[in-house]
Amino acid sequence: MPEREFFKRYGSGEAFRSRAPGRVNLIGEHTDYNGGFVLPAAVDRDIRIAFRPSEDRTVELHSLDFNETARFELSKLERGAMPAWARYPMGVAAVLQAEGFALRGLRGVVKGDVPLGAGLSSSAAFEAASALAFCRAGEIELPRERLARICQRAENEFVGANCGIMDQYASLLGRRACALLIDCETLSHRTYPFNETLARIVVLDTRVKRTLVGSAYNQRRSECEQALAILRRHAPELKSYHDLGVAMFKAFAHDLPEPLVRRARHVVTENGRVKEAVKALQSWNMVTFGALMDASHDSLKNDFEVSCRELDILVNLAREVRGVYGSRMTGAGFGGCTVTLVEPKHVEEFIRTVSSGYRAQTGLEAGVHVFTPSEGASVESIRP
Repeated sequence: MPEREFFKRYGSGEAFRSRAPGRVNLIGEHTDYNGGFVLPAAVDRDIRIAFRPSEDRTVELHSLDFNETARFELSKLERGAMPAWARYPMGVAAVLQAEGFALRGLRGVVKGDVPLGAGLSSSAAFEAASALAFCRAGEIELPRERLARICQRAENEFVGANCGIMDQYASLLGRRACALLIDCETLSHRTYPFNETLARIVVLDTRVKRTLVGSAYNQRRSECEQALAILRRHAPELKSYHDLGVAMFKAFAHDLPEPLVRRARHVVTENGRVKEAVKALQSWNMVTFGALMDASHDSLKNDFEVSCRELDILVNLAREVRGVYGSRMTGAGFGGCTVTLVEPKHVEEFIRTVSSGYRAQTGLEAGVHVFTPSEGASVESIRP
């Protein structure tokens, strides 16, 4: 927790703590930036900032995870020699000011337990926690939906990752014991109860790190845009993949060259899988939900080509274990994590069997996380 270090550095007196969770996406991958549907859940791991507003325009943040201190002036936001982690709060500050909000400086200490570079949205959690801190310091009140868009814009424009809206939405709007269905075209959302007596969410980290900015993520987004532009020749009314159903896609797919046809096919079929997964969740049909997860991974591997050897090994091992409903990669891919739904009584066996098999095939030790769907971001007063 960052509170102890904060009071040690900056003295006693009233202060605040903002926190924002990471997220795991149950199904709906690479659909958010295509105006599609996603079904994430906020998780019980978060980024926390203990902070106090200042009377000047200086922001000073010390990261306990990196043992670094970053300082920047709100009147002169330049990435320059800033540590990479500091670009997230700086980007949020830049967008808030660009949208007309007057910010105050602050002093703070940051600590998180969202695994970094694993596809669990530590960046979005940091952005959301930063946004709440700046808003509390400046006495700014904004709807969570707008804060999510501000955080997304910060990552797109300031950090350079062309991400969709899902991660920030899940971090700010998640609900305890629920999955969150997000329509990324209309930005509407709805929560659905997740029954942990039927299934537990187990995330396994390949320990293969990837950086979204430097990966093929932006290339995949560009390919989806190219495919949609070609499909619009037949259906000019299409704004995104939101209303592109399987039947329409099949009718016009002959115009799409490789690999664009496979990229578009993944997005179209994945949107359908999300809708079917919601129906399965409403009826507590975890067998069907798991089968949809399996199909999602196969599509991500073959049509979207964002899996990797280590992700495939984890998924294949998981599918052989008793009590597993389904398993898939989660996050942007090229490394990171898998998400698996497991019957509660088989969780220990699952972890033991898959961890052992993964070690034997790769020489790597998989990171293991059993997550509970948790509440979204918050801010509160703290004292020594």
